[in-house]
Amino acid sequence: MKPAPLAELSQAERLAFQDDATRAMIWAGMTLEQKLSLVWSWDFWARPSQRAPAGTWRTWLIQAGRGFGKTRAGAEWVRREAERKGAKRIALVGATMAEARAVMVEGPSGLLAIAPPDKRPLWEPSLKRLRWPGGAVAQLYSAAEPESLRGGEHHIAWADEIAKWADGVAAWDNLTMGLRAGDRPRVVATTTPRPVALIRRLLAEDGTVVTRGRTTDNSAHLAADFIAAMTAAHGGTRIGRQELDGELIEEAAGALWRRELIEVRRVRTRPGLVRIVIGVDPPAGIGGDACGIVVVGEGVDEHGYVLADCSVEGAGPDGWARAVAAAAADHGADKVIAEANNGGAMVEAVLRAACAELPVRLVHASHGKAARAEPVAMLYEQGRVFHVGGFPALEDEMAGLIAGGGYQGPGRSPDRADALVWALTELMLRREARPSVRSL
Repeated sequence: MKPAPLAELSQAERLAFQDDATRAMIWAGMTLEQKLSLVWSWDFWARPSQRAPAGTWRTWLIQAGRGFGKTRAGAEWVRREAERKGAKRIALVGATMAEARAVMVEGPSGLLAIAPPDKRPLWEPSLKRLRWPGGAVAQLYSAAEPESLRGGEHHIAWADEIAKWADGVAAWDNLTMGLRAGDRPRVVATTTPRPVALIRRLLAEDGTVVTRGRTTDNSAHLAADFIAAMTAAHGGTRIGRQELDGELIEEAAGALWRRELIEVRRVRTRPGLVRIVIGVDPPAGIGGDACGIVVVGEGVDEHGYVLADCSVEGAGPDGWARAVAAAAADHGADKVIAEANNGGAMVEAVLRAACAELPVRLVHASHGKAARAEPVAMLYEQGRVFHVGGFPALEDEMAGLIAGGGYQGPGRSPDRADALVWALTELMLRREARPSVRSL
């Protein structure tokens, strides 16, 4: 695993990376009281991404993968506010009352576990209430009962796993209407992202500051086997990008490829292959769009398999031609299908300059990208094409192509998706269009 940059590490992690002699010298220069205080010092354990942002924000949205340390960050923010600011009234809102209690209060990163013994709040479970020695009081609420949040008046709030809230907008509105005590009412929302209405709304609001993060950001405090297992099982998939990488994966209305369909068509292994084709969508200029380069294969089961996305960005003709030649050599391609609308003979010339033996066939687009993609999308619907592993950049473009025309994905143009379409059209649709010879 690639180590995180120094600026993204906590003080504790930086100390751990020092050599033995340096650590011993630092340790020897501290008093016993200072050493003991580190156990409860969030300043020592927190990564920069877990610290409250500066500024006059109203909502701090921590949108990150599982194991990132969202709960700890939310709890530590509440703890600091409760310990330093006197008799504050605090709202703690979970998806359900059981989750609020189990995670936010009693959990391993909850408010009871992180508090120093002399500042630990009194937990009154029958009243669903925490009381700090300094006078701060926190009341637990369930987002599943939005009406329970009416009438409360709070200085601050912590809202956990807001993407899971069954009636999220109503619960959030009732919560924030009660955030009117003091001169700077604020709320921290911690969640694994999902494309729900409440998340979209918060991201669009001017008063929201967003922190994003991945499971691997907290690798120093997670079992290596856990990270390896999760990456092997979900790396590059929709659930992995959402639950591990903390990405908000949107679904475009009318998309030719639904993300759920792509997930259903994902496999980890492939059968033997009888033919391999590379689709190429060359960029119109230099330094603009990507050059789409996608490798697909026909299995012995006559299904199509997406094997690799070798697309390159910002490369000149020589650069992307070499990338195509390398992909063809690495995968033993039988044919390279390259769109010739932008460059014509130049496209073939630069490809053959990169490799004279490259089996190139030029194709010309007579329809728009979405129209060309529709028959290929149908192959997915029929269960005839599969992705061997995950291809996030390619799949984002596929999910952005809209039936009937239009594109709502990343970048200006779905270059990777277009390369996929050219390759699968050659591999599976042209094969079906060939006349067959029958014997009598």
